[in-house]
Amino acid sequence: MSRKSAYHRIAVKIGSNVLTRADGTLDVTRMSSLVDQIALLYRQGIEVILISSGAVASGRSELQLSDKLDSVESRQLFSAVGQAKLINRYYELFRDHGIAVGQVLTTKESLATRRSYLNQRGCMRVMLDHGVVPIVNENDTISVTELMFTDNDELSGLVATMMDVDVLIILSNVDGIYDGPPSDAGSKVIRRVEPSMALEEYIQTERSGFGRGGMQTKSRIARKVADEGIAVIIANGRKEDILLHVVNEPEATLCTLFVASEANASSVKKWIAHSDGFAKGVIRLNDKAVEVVLGEKAASILPIGVCAIDGDFEKDDIVHVADAQGNVIGVGRTAYDSMEARQAIGQHDRRPIVHYDYLCIV
Repeated sequence: MSRKSAYHRIAVKIGSNVLTRADGTLDVTRMSSLVDQIALLYRQGIEVILISSGAVASGRSELQLSDKLDSVESRQLFSAVGQAKLINRYYELFRDHGIAVGQVLTTKESLATRRSYLNQRGCMRVMLDHGVVPIVNENDTISVTELMFTDNDELSGLVATMMDVDVLIILSNVDGIYDGPPSDAGSKVIRRVEPSMALEEYIQTERSGFGRGGMQTKSRIARKVADEGIAVIIANGRKEDILLHVVNEPEATLCTLFVASEANASSVKKWIAHSDGFAKGVIRLNDKAVEVVLGEKAASILPIGVCAIDGDFEKDDIVHVADAQGNVIGVGRTAYDSMEARQAIGQHDRRPIVHYDYLCIV
């Protein structure tokens, strides 16, 4: 594992089931082992961005509640206490290696605008430029219900594309994606997923024990990130030295690799591709417009091809693009507000409602 890695910058997402014991409290021993591995990669000259769960587990181990709280209140309370404890633990562990860390707390809503997205990217870039390891987590104290990411898998995909990493490594409590139920002795890990490979029949829909997502979310995010030109590895974070193995000996390590496509999407399109959860409305297209938009050549959304506008939105908001029945086929940034868009429906010689530079087909 001493050979030079092919990676310059990586994003590592550590899931709740990796950092959490069976009783739901933080596993500090495993946390320490993962920090040791990241420190070795850092010494190899690899820039590491860490997306870490564990705040709620950390808070749960600190508090003994006498009264009963609902799920939102308990999550907010555990996170508020646990995030401070979690980042302090990371600070101490990395300090033992002479490595500085910085906390980056974010919310889905705070990344909904291009300006906020660029501000966060700029913050992490300057951290990396000065040898600081960014530790990213969702701010669970204010992120509730529809304002939440699906889980940190979704956040890690957005961070990976935002920071243009070479590979996103998602650490879970299984070795990767299996061709059957992981509990079955005959099931095997799918070692390599090519861009054209269908996985739906293999994905288990159960959510992870202490996380909000599951393998279905991991697969969806991995596919989206790989389609944008970034390789993704799903591996078992509970295995000894797993990070060193997947970075330095990926071919010999049991894991699932999503092969990066040759696509080279712009920074704006990468942001839009991960912004479908921020959509404020829907632009419905007639059948002919759908055919053009889904064709091989890039095409903008023109008012002549629009048959309806759903919802209210402002200029530069993210919107869904759908067929006449409401089936979503893309996501983009609108050049119109909803009132102007409705007035332009069906008209010729008008500027695009969504220019193809700001349109991602899903």
